Amino acid sequence: MFVDIAKIFVKAGDGGDGRVSFRREKYAPNGGPDGGDGGDGGDVIFIADDALRTLMDFRYKRKHIAEGGEQGGSNNSFGKSAENLYIKVPVGTIIRDSETGLIIGDLKEAGSTIRAAKGGTGGRGNTHFATPTRQAPRFAHPGEKGEERTVELELKLLADVGLVGFPNVGKSTFLSIITSAKPKIANYHFTTLVPNLGVVDLGDGRSFVIADIPGLIEGAHTGVGLGHDFLRHVERTKVIVHILDVSGIEGRDPLDDFYKINEELKLYNQRISSKPQVVACNKMDIPGAEENYIRVRDALMEQGYEVFAISAATKKGLDPLMDKVYNILEEVKDVEEPVEEMQELVYHKNTDEKPYNIRKENGVYIVEGRLVEQLLASVNLDDSDSIKYFQKVLRKRGIVDELRQMGVQDGDTVKMYELEFEYFD
Repeated sequence: MFVDIAKIFVKAGDGGDGRVSFRREKYAPNGGPDGGDGGDGGDVIFIADDALRTLMDFRYKRKHIAEGGEQGGSNNSFGKSAENLYIKVPVGTIIRDSETGLIIGDLKEAGSTIRAAKGGTGGRGNTHFATPTRQAPRFAHPGEKGEERTVELELKLLADVGLVGFPNVGKSTFLSIITSAKPKIANYHFTTLVPNLGVVDLGDGRSFVIADIPGLIEGAHTGVGLGHDFLRHVERTKVIVHILDVSGIEGRDPLDDFYKINEELKLYNQRISSKPQVVACNKMDIPGAEENYIRVRDALMEQGYEVFAISAATKKGLDPLMDKVYNILEEVKDVEEPVEEMQELVYHKNTDEKPYNIRKENGVYIVEGRLVEQLLASVNLDDSDSIKYFQKVLRKRGIVDELRQMGVQDGDTVKMYELEFEYFD
């Protein structure tokens, strides 16, 4: 089964906490601080692997968490930083932030990588907080939390040629004849529910990858039927082979089919509709097909299209068609495919985000946020030096000024998570 969409949760490793430690040597029982810094948490990195073909594995493992850094040690020993977590995905995978819709990365080449979540920085040990007036700090910084997010993985087939056409026009039969692919074939609509890939070998070192993509219907650009599941796979093909059923046995007009499908391609993405397109009039072995073929050929050749009469069932006309497709690929293969909607973005912390917020509920001033969490984790409220540091940070980071602006008075209650105290200026 081909899986081309997956949603997973990724979390980078937390930074290790800084250490509170003091030298305890034989002749220096009251030595100074020697707590080391914590190690950094591991990043979450996606890497394109050309050995993978689907996103199937992500259906069963939806959470991917990198390891955290080690805590700092005594004697100024730094904690070990964690290894990065590498997540392998197929070449051609797009990684998108689920909440914002922003694209984090587009892994179009084997070995290309993108960092989706940055590991937390290790906290500083108490060595950093020693001053002439605070010679024995009994507090240290905790490690930062690693970034976390839900991401959507989207795999777009990297085929040279894409087969388009209404359901049941013979695309699967065509692919099975010109390649070694063995798609499921039956006489009913929507037989091909997933893309099938095959390699066309023309000899003399000439070959290309071709994809039989799920059948298209009217309204596909809005998601009707297989809709976007079909169209996303056409985006990166370089040449389109448009297969028409000119036998008329389905009761449809092949010329009308041609215009309808091209309208769907245009409505979905104007760039797709402008790709080189070769028309293959299939089922020429069925009586009555010749008349339709002449009508379609005359109409489309007048518009500049190359039109070929073929029969996938009898292999008639396939060689000239494949030679033409290969020649077109030779002309366009070095053209870089633009990705207009793409924003190459490594989406990390929003530095504009306020690290705390203050609100008043029932006369109590409640202060919360990332800064407050880190501050509370770093202080020792049983130590006077640590409390002085706590108060200094509140003033330095603007929390005290904002409380004043909100009208706090001496004796009012301020609450920071589990910590509750009376405010005095």
